[in-house]
Amino acid sequence: MAAKKYFTPLQEVYRFVTEAMMAAGTPELYAQNMAEVLVSADRRGHTSHGLNRLGIYVAEVLNGTTDPCTTPTIIQDKGAVALVDGNNGLGPVVGNICMDLAMEKAKQMGVGWIAARGSNHYGMAGWYSMRAADKGFVGITCSNSSPLAVPHRGKKAVLGTNPISVAAPGNNDSFVLDMATTAVSLGKIDIQRAENAKIPAGWAQDFEGKETTNSDTAMIAGCLIPLGRTEETSGYKGTGLALMVEILCGILSGANYGPFIKKLKSTTGPANLGQSFIALDPSAFAPHFEDRLSHLLEVIRTSQPVDPTKPILVAGDPERIHMSQVTCRGGLLYHHGLIRSLLKLAMDLQINPLQCKPLSSC
Repeated sequence: MAAKKYFTPLQEVYRFVTEAMMAAGTPELYAQNMAEVLVSADRRGHTSHGLNRLGIYVAEVLNGTTDPCTTPTIIQDKGAVALVDGNNGLGPVVGNICMDLAMEKAKQMGVGWIAARGSNHYGMAGWYSMRAADKGFVGITCSNSSPLAVPHRGKKAVLGTNPISVAAPGNNDSFVLDMATTAVSLGKIDIQRAENAKIPAGWAQDFEGKETTNSDTAMIAGCLIPLGRTEETSGYKGTGLALMVEILCGILSGANYGPFIKKLKSTTGPANLGQSFIALDPSAFAPHFEDRLSHLLEVIRTSQPVDPTKPILVAGDPERIHMSQVTCRGGLLYHHGLIRSLLKLAMDLQINPLQCKPLSSC
């Protein structure tokens, strides 16, 4: 029997996130920044980075480990690059400002690269790369994160899920890659646990370094498996990608890195995450970039699939399909466990609860 789900309109989710962040002490504009990122994640099907994370963001503001009112500052500005200090502000606030600065530089010099330190979890990485692609740029971003991933052959988590996103505009089309360097993000395991469901093999290890399908064990151990999984299937490549992100984010910006980033939900102090934001102006290179990209994407989509019932998709296609379903439905679906936790959050913050209606099935 399918788990009970609840329906709510997009605007209601936006209202709830904004009011929750404001009740915690966030200025309205910055609360709206957070709402835009979380609603976009759920709308695109990245539920691990949507409303599911609101409670964590609120808690970080309330316990003082994140400053909801601060504004990032430029520490160093040199031509096409700059170093920004997020001053322990909200991740989406830091991310929006940094990608906008990268685009300004790209307009003038063809490329803009901003490294940020003193940041926090910025939500769905694709939000920032798409922010650039929507303006005609190739957008690239990556971020380090709390140590939740074991290195290949490792037993202890010393790296983050370290997401990477690249978005590029075509002609009424786009390429949007948004991926963790682990098999999945921790949020996906958290969703499985909330629904009392097992996780697939290859997602996480237990404390002894053995793969587990128990979502409770996976959440408690916090040892996610890198992309590639085993020696034979190139697990070392996932670790290599995670280290690449650490170099471009934590090492480059002077932020914390690897196991020296605070653990998720820890209240010991600021996360001091490192992030990179890159914007490339295609017009500074060969002409007709959008034409060639659209042609390539179409060639890939129309190539012969193994199973005719499962057409070939490129990065961004699953999200487009999900957004179409959200539009047809008129809103988003959430599982009962999340709705229950959001009701408690609303009571704690003394705001109107999320307005939703139960569905017998999804």
